[in-house]
Amino acid sequence: MSDTKTIDGIPGIAVTVPHLAESLVSATVGKWLVSPGDYVKQYDVICELVTDKVTTEMPSPVEGVVTHLLVAEGVEAAVGEPLCVVAGKDAVAAGAAAGAVAPATGAAAATSRGEAAQAGGAPAADGAMRRRYSPAVLALAAEHGIRLDEEPIPGSGHEGRITRKDVLAYVASGGPRAAQAARAAQAAQSQSRPAAAAVPFAPAKEADGPVRTTGLHLSEEPRIPAIEVEKGDEREYFIDVTPIRNTIASRMRQSVSEIPHAWTMIEVDVTNLVNLRNKMKEEFLKREGINLTYLAFVLKAVVGAIKDYPIMNSVWAVDKIIVKRDINLTLAVGTEDSVMVPVIKQADRKNIAGLAREIDELARKTRTGKLTPSDMQGGTFTVNNTGSFGSILSQPIINYPQAANLTFESIVKRPVVIKDMIGVRSMVNLCLSLDHRILDGVICGRFLQRVKENLESFDESTNLY
Repeated sequence: MSDTKTIDGIPGIAVTVPHLAESLVSATVGKWLVSPGDYVKQYDVICELVTDKVTTEMPSPVEGVVTHLLVAEGVEAAVGEPLCVVAGKDAVAAGAAAGAVAPATGAAAATSRGEAAQAGGAPAADGAMRRRYSPAVLALAAEHGIRLDEEPIPGSGHEGRITRKDVLAYVASGGPRAAQAARAAQAAQSQSRPAAAAVPFAPAKEADGPVRTTGLHLSEEPRIPAIEVEKGDEREYFIDVTPIRNTIASRMRQSVSEIPHAWTMIEVDVTNLVNLRNKMKEEFLKREGINLTYLAFVLKAVVGAIKDYPIMNSVWAVDKIIVKRDINLTLAVGTEDSVMVPVIKQADRKNIAGLAREIDELARKTRTGKLTPSDMQGGTFTVNNTGSFGSILSQPIINYPQAANLTFESIVKRPVVIKDMIGVRSMVNLCLSLDHRILDGVICGRFLQRVKENLESFDESTNLY
């Protein structure tokens, strides 16, 4: 992670790109959270590194003054390549005394600014960096219902930037509760005043959020993306392409250009599953402390079908097809500005309760920005819960280099014909995208039929353990 390096006559520690995971050979600098001249303590976050798997925070391995940034934002660097140089205060002062660096712009000025920041405590709250939030900070704030631009959170990062540590301290101090109480009081006060004018077609509201009208398993309001925007004119504006968005674009382009996509859909009656979940969810929450979601049952049904049709768990290797023995299910999890793909390893060895625990843990780590590269590796088959935001039909792009991607759409009540009689049932669509080099309609049709049979076999006697 670090090595000795001398620049401008000042010896320091070169902070290098760490070996984040076995298959990763490089990372892109997403954002620098420090500038030359900043004083950092050991383990202070200095930048965000973006890989094709995850965005992670890079801590400083040493304490000292940042003298040089060697890789610009948005630039890719290989594992072991220096990112920046951190020098001790004595080395910086010695270099300045020797005239190695011009005092106004070099390391001597860096020392004075670093020491001033160290002595003065947290940087000024109105610094230029204060309103630049990392994905981890945005996710953590959303999880606790914190409005970063409105609530008085002291920022301890560079130029007042708010860090995850600042958000956690604010939560521990009870700040979100006080802010929510203040907003509720303000709302009550405004409601007591006569309305200036009626607003037509205003959506109905409840105390804890908008009334949901679609999707039986919608559990939370989708968050609005927080995106840095460049100034344009009155007709258009520009959104910067972040490194992670650029990586997503590259992977999607690779998938659709290299894999001949085909897709098919099947309809499943999950009335018995809905009844089972309604019966078990409160007891499961008390016992496990987590929600029992439909996705856990879907994964169990998919695992059972892959066992019967293992070719679904494969990749194309030009002169051969590689069938994976372990069933590692990839979950497509959307965040406010990207899509993450955490993996449930050896899903075939877990029961429904175990899958529910894995889903909850990976979703929590995704929301709080704590996914590691190892959490995102090794997937063999992808399941996407598109129904969580009300979708009833979709064509997923295959998660390269896997052979298939299955979407679980929204559960809706529909009239269906049962033995020449019409009944109201809870129905769901399953949509499968397939790599037509590996898979054909017959095998995929049988696979979907098996998933359907497995889902429709769940009833109130099903054992979760």
